[in-house]
Amino acid sequence: MAQKESQRGGMSGGHTPQREDREPRNKIKLWKDEADRRLDPTLFSQEAEDMAKDLAGENKLNTKLNKRTQIRKFYDEVLRLDDLAQAKEDLWDVVVPQVHMLVAKTAYAQGRELVSEKFLKFMKETVAQVKSREDLRVFANFFEAFMGFYRLHGPKN
Repeated sequence: MAQKESQRGGMSGGHTPQREDREPRNKIKLWKDEADRRLDPTLFSQEAEDMAKDLAGENKLNTKLNKRTQIRKFYDEVLRLDDLAQAKEDLWDVVVPQVHMLVAKTAYAQGRELVSEKFLKFMKETVAQVKSREDLRVFANFFEAFMGFYRLHGPKN
């Protein structure tokens, strides 16, 4: 393990270190313990930053993928849907299909080579976890944290 850590080293020249010893970052779990509705304490910090670094790395390989403005469109839509859902409980039945439509919109963007397969997988897996207004709120908060880190680590477009 010490050898792996020394291979990963620190950040040098803007290169994102390899993370062979950890699960891919696009496997975001909204709840550490869904039954108790307990969040992972690092969800909005380390998990969001790791995800931002992973997607930023893909942009460095293909500058057409995961541009900040493109990712921002999805973030804005999640915020809009969260605002609707939080405004009135009776709107949830209208909002939830639109939340799931985000997967189709992401697939379309991936088909046009605007977002990566990792981003599509992230959206599919995260949207699948949204079953309540509270889930959507956690998703929106995670996306907000991710966007902050993506501004730091992502493309400068």
